[in-house]
Amino acid sequence: MPAIPSLEELLRAGVHFGHRESRHHPKMDPYLFGVRNTVHVIDLEKTREKLQVACDAAKALGRDGKTILFVGTKDQAKPLIREAAMRVGMPYVIGRWLGGTITNFPVISKVIQKYRSLTRSRDTGETAQKYTKFEQSQINQEIARLEEAVGGIAELHRLPDALFIIDIHEEETAVREAKRKGITTFAICDSNVDPTQVTYPIPGNDDATSSIQLLVRVFTDAVAEGMEERAREMARAEAAQPTAAQ
Repeated sequence: MPAIPSLEELLRAGVHFGHRESRHHPKMDPYLFGVRNTVHVIDLEKTREKLQVACDAAKALGRDGKTILFVGTKDQAKPLIREAAMRVGMPYVIGRWLGGTITNFPVISKVIQKYRSLTRSRDTGETAQKYTKFEQSQINQEIARLEEAVGGIAELHRLPDALFIIDIHEEETAVREAKRKGITTFAICDSNVDPTQVTYPIPGNDDATSSIQLLVRVFTDAVAEGMEERAREMARAEAAQPTAAQ
């Protein structure tokens, strides 16, 4: 398992900083240490405990070949989510969450298919051969629009097995859709949200880039470790197969 950050590492990253008291959600109380200068302080012992539980589950998903959809549409989360998801070959959403991505997946699949078709035609040169410069410009604009909407989920052929979310207040639609479909959810939960809305809450600062970066890295390390175990097991199984008669 990836090493769970020490209390000192979590403190350095600012994982303990919550929101002002006025934005407090009472269901986060079990994960709060207290208040300092009107700002809630997250109990980092609880963060370490819940992060360990989440990483154990994430590693199991990676080992079982499951798909985790990474979600983070806030500016400070976007590059971190994209990089982490690409590192483990998982889909991601960093633009606006499209309503129905989970609850109306067949419709979203058609949008994805259109995006794939247009990009394939452009990349093979078919678009340049068939259309005028003006028409190509229009098509490229449409590709850019679709890239923003579904580029990160272009290879998502079925519903994901789990979601990893930064800020469930910001991504409440994604959380609600996953819950309706019974899909496992992992999320960084700040002091202003209801952690009972997700399967694996990770108490922590979901605004500071340093906090997001640290927690995303540890979570992704766990997924990667599970995937590596799966690859080794598959290689061993393949090596154990009897060689076909020549």
